[in-house]
Amino acid sequence: MGASNANGTSLRIPSWLGPAIVYAISIGCLYWVYRDFDWHAELPRLRNIHWLWIILAVSTDILVYITQAWRWNLLLSPIVRVPLGRSVQAIYIGLFANELLPLRSGEAIRCYLQAHWSKISFPVAVSSALIERLLDGVWLILAFFLTTLFVKVDANLKYGAGVLALIVMTLGVLLAFAVHRRDESADVLARHSWLRVFRHLIEGLHAMGQSRSFFAAAGVSFLYLALQAVPIFSMIRGYGLDLTFGHAICVLVVLRLGTVIPGPPGNIGLFNAFAVAALMLLGVDRQTAKGLSGVMFFIITVPLLVAGCVAVALTGFKLRDLQRKARSELSDREETTLPV
Repeated sequence: MGASNANGTSLRIPSWLGPAIVYAISIGCLYWVYRDFDWHAELPRLRNIHWLWIILAVSTDILVYITQAWRWNLLLSPIVRVPLGRSVQAIYIGLFANELLPLRSGEAIRCYLQAHWSKISFPVAVSSALIERLLDGVWLILAFFLTTLFVKVDANLKYGAGVLALIVMTLGVLLAFAVHRRDESADVLARHSWLRVFRHLIEGLHAMGQSRSFFAAAGVSFLYLALQAVPIFSMIRGYGLDLTFGHAICVLVVLRLGTVIPGPPGNIGLFNAFAVAALMLLGVDRQTAKGLSGVMFFIITVPLLVAGCVAVALTGFKLRDLQRKARSELSDREETTLPV
């Protein structure tokens, strides 16, 4: 990445700067969460965790990613038929990469794998991931506002959800324009060289956004969101807190808001800080919120690492090789344009 100064010479931003910033933020968040944590007081509570709730959390978390793969296949169905197992494998590899690499590198890796295995273009795979995020945003905001009708929440939560709603609405309008006005969208992007990479997404968005399977995928997105709240609710109850499913949705909203920008591996630090903030906004005391945030991070992360490691091993590639290939695809798309 580079820029030009007043003399016309190129100023290159060091490649290490982005990861350095996110690692610094991660360390700062961990320090804020655990600097005064009373481990001796919380250990007895950890020993008394209700493990049946934790088993339910882990089992439901697996269903979350199977549902995501189902939705992904529905979005891609106008272009290619993909076996469900293949999409599940690509998703778990992407999640595994996200747990080990900064800046959510796994998203590009899973799109690369889907493109490679299914013989579709990389931009089409990226388009499908972009539509996924839009659907997630719409349902997340809708679920949150419905929750506020039954659960008393802090005004800051409502403000954050409002900001996300505005962003989602703006993206929705832009994507709807890209889907239904393909040629006009291409013309607009062609006028600005820095937007040329987005020209690669138009064809995929046009094909997927106008298909009947798109509406089925939108429906599955609701199930995908609901299932994400179940592990959080299960871990809250397993820790001995008497919060409702609506509270779990609020925690999910805060976590998604807080980690929407790519951050450190596994969002460590950020996840803990936003989990603590969400629980405290719901009336949980600071000490308990800190302990539960650590349990939540552990229970969510460990199964992803195990399943992701197996999924990567089945490909015959190393994770670094997949990362390099995905980066190469991204670089190629930045340097070339496709006819639209």
